Amino acid sequence: MHGLWRPRVLGAWRVPSAGPVILAVNHAHGIDGPMLMGTAPRPVHFLIKKEAFVGPLDPFLQGIGQLKVDRDSTDRKAITDALGVLDGGGVLGIFPEGTRGEGDFASLRAGLAYFAVRSGAPVVPVAVLGSTDRHSRLTHAVPPLRARVDIVFGDAFRAGDRSGRRTRKALDEATGRLQERLTAHLAEARRLTGR
Repeated sequence: MHGLWRPRVLGAWRVPSAGPVILAVNHAHGIDGPMLMGTAPRPVHFLIKKEAFVGPLDPFLQGIGQLKVDRDSTDRKAITDALGVLDGGGVLGIFPEGTRGEGDFASLRAGLAYFAVRSGAPVVPVAVLGSTDRHSRLTHAVPPLRARVDIVFGDAFRAGDRSGRRTRKALDEATGRLQERLTAHLAEARRLTGR
């Protein structure tokens, strides 16, 4: 990432140096996940749509520890694999909106709350900014070479209410807390970077 673009990483020290953690990342461009993987202070295991695991990308993505997920159904293997990352003290990366969009955390899916409440792992909000500002002249799939992309890590927090409940109501309340914290982090990241 540092060879192709100019990532500026802010607040990486906020990621706990050991133990399970969930990185909740906004997602506006296809480069956001790889950019985070290349700049995070710890190895990140992302839940990635199964459609990305084709051809030579399949063994590559599996080799670097990425997790395949079927977004069209409840993928129990993906859930087990993700919880396994957290149980092993690893870092799980999640795009809480489930797919690329405006990258504004406007509509969160329930997955992030489920993993945060079930595992008890702290959540670190991450804003990737600048990946959609301009497109390369060669392809719209990536930002121009040497373009600046900001990766801003926020303060870790717990999404659950510490009751240990995993009811629908508890998950809905956790989703509300997550959305509030992620939206506030994104606004602060924009203020810090001027984007």
